[in-house]
Order: sequence, then C-alpha cells, then structure tokens
Amino acid sequence: MFRGPLPGDLLIADRGNNRLLIINPRGHIIWRYPSRPGQRRLYFDDDAFFTPGGRSIISNEEDNQDIVEIGYPSGRLVWHYGHPGAPGSAPGYLNTPDDAYKLTNGLVIVSDDRNCRLVEIRGHRVVRTIGRTGLCIHDPPRGIGTPNGDTPLPNGDILVSEIGGSYVDEFTLRGRLVRSLHAPVRYPSDPQLTRDGNILLADYSQPGAVVIIDRHTGRLVWRYGPASGPGALDHPSLAAMLPNGKVLVVDDYNHRVVVIDRMRRKIVWQYGHRAVPGTRHGYLRYPDGFDFIPVTPDGRPDPAAIVHGQ
Repeated sequence: MFRGPLPGDLLIADRGNNRLLIINPRGHIIWRYPSRPGQRRLYFDDDAFFTPGGRSIISNEEDNQDIVEIGYPSGRLVWHYGHPGAPGSAPGYLNTPDDAYKLTNGLVIVSDDRNCRLVEIRGHRVVRTIGRTGLCIHDPPRGIGTPNGDTPLPNGDILVSEIGGSYVDEFTLRGRLVRSLHAPVRYPSDPQLTRDGNILLADYSQPGAVVIIDRHTGRLVWRYGPASGPGALDHPSLAAMLPNGKVLVVDDYNHRVVVIDRMRRKIVWQYGHRAVPGTRHGYLRYPDGFDFIPVTPDGRPDPAAIVHGQ
C-alpha cells in the first residue's frame, strides 16, 4: 500500500465540511475530527499541520479569525488564539489567518493576511510581527503585500508568499529579509522547499498550476498546469514534494487532493471526486490544506517523524 504514489498517510483539512481527516493511500479514513459530541466545532479549517512531536494538530480557521490546536489522537482542544468571528489587529486579534505552524521552540507563526503581517505568538502573547498593519505593499520587511504563506525552513528562516505583486520572500525569525523573488504565477500560495532546495509553489488560479522555481534566482524549473481536461487544477492552494519525488497538491475547487508524477506530468493518485463536493466516504468539499504523515515499518501513522523546519 505504501509503495504506490502516496508512500504514507495524509492529514486533510476538509475546509468546506468543517472537519479534519486522516486517510491512508487506499482512501480509508483512519481518524477524524470532530468524531463525537462535545468536541469543539471547526469552522472553515483552512490548513492543518502536526505540531513537533506529533501529539497535536494546529489549524487556522481563516474565516473564523482564529487558530486552534487539537490533541492527537484525543481530539481535545489544547490551545486557541484569536476571537472567533471577530477580525481585528489589536492584541489577541487576527484578520484572515493562514498557515499556522508551531515550531520546536513553542513559537506559533501565522500569516495574518488582511493585516498584511506575519505574527509570532508565544502562549497568548505576540512577541514579534513582520510587516505592518495597513501597509499592504511589497516593501519587505517593512511592508508585505497580503501574505498568505509562512513555511518554516530547516535553517530557521520563514518562506513567505505575497499575493500582491506575486512575490516569494525569505525572512529570518527576527524579521531580516534574506531574499525576495518574483514568482511566475498569478496568485502565489504556500511556498515549500523541494528535496533539492528549490521552491515549490501553487498558483491559486483557474486554471491553476504548480511550479518549481530556483530558490536563488527565481528561474522557472518545472511547471504543471493543463488548461483543461481531467488533469486541470482549479484554485490549488498547497503543493508539497513527497519522499518519492512526486508532488502532492490540494485542488481546492475540484474538491480533491492529487499526486502528480513530475516526469510524466500526470495525476497518478487522487482522493475526492473531481468537481463533485460531498460529505460521504471518499468525498471532500473545498479542501485547502494537508500534511503528509510518514508511517512506521508496520504501517502505522508516525506524525512524530514530521519536520516543519526547526
């Protein structure tokens, strides 16, 4: 089962169904949230990533203006930040948070999109922001043009996508700009590193695309983006490279998650039904985020093996 296109399990933020799922390569659901009465209801869980150690999942509820941390596998609410349903920029408030990650030092970083800033949170206190509320222009690190991704890197930096102007920036955690690249896409979303250190980026458009660009020059290295047909993407929001070199993509408006063979430029695995939303087994509704989960030698999910930077 794990020798195919998807060599492990998969956590999916099924945004339109307000739930989290973990599936195996055969599409069997092996964990879900919420799963019982009394658990905190999710609302527009836009992304989901395991925290260091694999004992909880952090998810930004983009249209609910908050972040939640859910215990795994218990489903217990561990932590939250923000005021549900109330956007703002004052301490304790967020405005359209995206891509929340928890780092090994306990810091939570999040792209506070409509406040045009990155926020670093410890406990319930903001310890640093990069960018400035209301300054939604490409002038890093002073101004950031509507950021929507903040991927932690192995060297401790953060990889940021700016919607305004189509840029990808690399910052240190202290806010120093390392580099800024103009991305060859209309709507850059959630940059990730490839296995050889380049940048993999989704183009959140219709038709959508996935590209790889050189991390130092911004030169286009690879592109997948059929204009029509069953392989065409509709607003893909996140792409990541799997251990086998294939590319995992969440195809939001097509209600599916797919694996693309880079050499053949072909979809070789999918979960969900293209352009058909649903709640039944095998269906998704506007999924937006995922986290690939390695497995143990006996085939059990091993979220403790996931590393999102340092």
